[in-house]
Amino acid sequence: MIKIRDIDHLVLRVHDLENMISFYSGVLGCLVERRDDALGLVQLRAGRSMIDLVPVTGKLGSAGGAGPGTEGRNLDHFCVRIDPFDEEVIRPYLESCGVNVGKVESRVGAEGNGPSVYITDPEGNTVELKGPPTPPATSPAR
Repeated sequence: MIKIRDIDHLVLRVHDLENMISFYSGVLGCLVERRDDALGLVQLRAGRSMIDLVPVTGKLGSAGGAGPGTEGRNLDHFCVRIDPFDEEVIRPYLESCGVNVGKVESRVGAEGNGPSVYITDPEGNTVELKGPPTPPATSPAR
């Protein structure tokens, strides 16, 4: 069984990135925590969670087809933080429920890099199941 702890982050596909940053930071008080223009990603801190903005013309945003509107998705995916994250338990459970489970990879979330996997809900929405952050590697003592 999977136990959801909270929502880690959500990703919005946007037409006007700077306007959206102004809204989320200026109006809602989110702080820009990370910006990667080459990838087309701005991550805003929203309390314990993150709101990611991806321009529809960028590398990430263009993967979703048409931009937000009647013919395109605005929400790329949403992510829920699960605890514990044990692929040997999660994968068989989801597959027994008829869910196609993607590859587990380390991805950045609100708490840092850690394991995650993408699944799709019955309506075609992508859901990311995110585990705890991976502890940073320690360098050997000299």
